[in-house]
Amino acid sequence: MKRIDVDVLVVGGGPVGLCMTIELARHGMSTLLVERHSGTSVFPKARLISTRTMELLRAWGLQDEVEKAGMPREDYLAVGVGTTLTAGDFVRSAAALARDAPHSPTYTCLCSQDLLEVILRRRAEAEPYADVRFGATMTALLPGPDGARAEISWRGGDALVTCRYVVAADGSRSGVREGLGIAAEGPPPIGHMISIMFEADLGFLPPERLAALSFLRDPPCAIEAVDHRRRWMLQTGYDPETGGSPADFTEEACLAAVRAAVGVPGLPVAILGVMPWLQQAKVATAFQSGRVFLAGDAAHVATPQGGFGMNCGIQDAHNLAWKLAAVSRGTAGPGLLDTYTAERRPIAARTVEESLRNALITFRMMEGALSMDEAIDQQAGRRSCEGLVLGFHYESAAVVPDGTPVPVTGDPYRAYLPTARPGHRAPHVWLTGADGPVSTLDLLGPRFTLMSPAGAGWPERAAAATRRTGVEIATVEIGAETGAGIGAGIAAETAAETTPGIAGGRAGGVPLTSPDWAGAYGVAEAGAVLVRPDGHVGWRTAGPAPDDALTGALESILARNRAGH
Repeated sequence: MKRIDVDVLVVGGGPVGLCMTIELARHGMSTLLVERHSGTSVFPKARLISTRTMELLRAWGLQDEVEKAGMPREDYLAVGVGTTLTAGDFVRSAAALARDAPHSPTYTCLCSQDLLEVILRRRAEAEPYADVRFGATMTALLPGPDGARAEISWRGGDALVTCRYVVAADGSRSGVREGLGIAAEGPPPIGHMISIMFEADLGFLPPERLAALSFLRDPPCAIEAVDHRRRWMLQTGYDPETGGSPADFTEEACLAAVRAAVGVPGLPVAILGVMPWLQQAKVATAFQSGRVFLAGDAAHVATPQGGFGMNCGIQDAHNLAWKLAAVSRGTAGPGLLDTYTAERRPIAARTVEESLRNALITFRMMEGALSMDEAIDQQAGRRSCEGLVLGFHYESAAVVPDGTPVPVTGDPYRAYLPTARPGHRAPHVWLTGADGPVSTLDLLGPRFTLMSPAGAGWPERAAAATRRTGVEIATVEIGAETGAGIGAGIAAETAAETTPGIAGGRAGGVPLTSPDWAGAYGVAEAGAVLVRPDGHVGWRTAGPAPDDALTGALESILARNRAGH
């Protein structure tokens, strides 16, 4: 039997497993990904890529490719409601692009999962530290105190894998989770669903009827745009208690359902595939057991309303990867890994709850409890969710509080209030560089990043902290005005590697400046903000701080001052 030794074994090759592999590779962790299916998904499944996930794809250099493969934002980031697609009562509401887009250098995108997985797989397979194997099944897993052993079977034979950590991204029916005895809590399934993928020319529909998702009442169903050209998906359900089953959805039944939903009896339609699935909402009681971690649907399952599930799982991967790398390298204590469940489980629980609220609106609409105007108002309002997607924050031992309160908004689901308060995502602010605007998010890489006003002396303190701790810190100085502070700019190799146009310690040799950055990040002339490798603020000082404050913050975040290190 062949023997393989890697840092991390990733079980599951969907979007979450592939993103985990990409991010681990960026941190220099050797990874073996195994996926039992022979290839990526042939079904569209998830389609909505949130603003936060798009920011990660941007950091990996994939934003343009994903946007090209996806659907036009201006046309399809909309929701529709009507009796059928062609009925006179059909109404549509588009996303608030002008209101929400300024919060990020990118924005929500619609790209079906079958296309996204191809892009992610190609990127993962290109990573020198990653070994990606489809058509490979894990047949046994034996976790231990120092790692795990797993038996893998694929066409080329069997292998015994020895690894430090295991990440289970093997879906809602996770065999790894069940094997660990971790329960998943939530209500009974709220719907037995059928997805019908079909091909049809709907070009006769006017632009005001184009939407990412249209809820229809006769019969009750939904139609989703897949490629904005010819591929579409119809979602409907059946009731096992009244004798319904997936077997009812013959080709003839599917053709009739599609034509009825469009409202054109003789419409030429080709049925491309039929997939049964359960609509459910569950959260695992724990996201970790020893050196085995759950991510994505293995840890939490949301209803599809809102498009949160895949995105929440990708944020799991982003949160966990840097922690595994830091502990593996010995720069962090093992207690850092305990913050994975502490940080991600509350976010997952809230996300699942919000998806349930969205589903309730859909049910009320399908039952006729809401008028068309009421339905479109509520559905469209819930499609705007930047407060949930960008405004979530962590509270754990890997965050050093600064005593400031959580920003309060009247609608934390819709409204996002940018803040650099510790635990929150570092806000996007446009800076002026040599070649034009540079987002603060583009300066963040797989290392810690210290951002400060120009001339405050923080790069020297960061260098001292690195010497004491062995932890690499990218430093960014930002001037308030053009030409302010000859030292303003970027003083880190990380930024030069990850940000186009940045080299030699500055953006094209010209300082980075912004009149808004210090206010947005809540710092005065001598303040600083330490951003973790996952883009969340770990520590902030609004003004002057002791010379050893940064070192102390690093040691606290990395669990170096807690038992076990």
